[in-house]
Amino acid sequence: MIAPPETLRVSHKRNACDGATDIPGGASLGHPRVFLEIDESGYVDCGYCDRRFVLIGGPADGASQSALHDHGDGAGL
Repeated sequence: MIAPPETLRVSHKRNACDGATDIPGGASLGHPRVFLEIDESGYVDCGYCDRRFVLIGGPADGASQSALHDHGDGAGL
């Protein structure tokens, strides 16, 4: 497996992703805003842009990201 293109360490289990947060004025360059919920695995992947959200202090924090499987938020990813 390869590591996700971008990994964000977050402090909350519920996070929003629009794929354009870091692009100046870039909402039109991203994807529809989705809300992702981190479960007991400690991470979740966005189904649109593959951005990975890792809960700080969770089981996936500090793990090799390339060793973790794709893990979507209930979307069968």
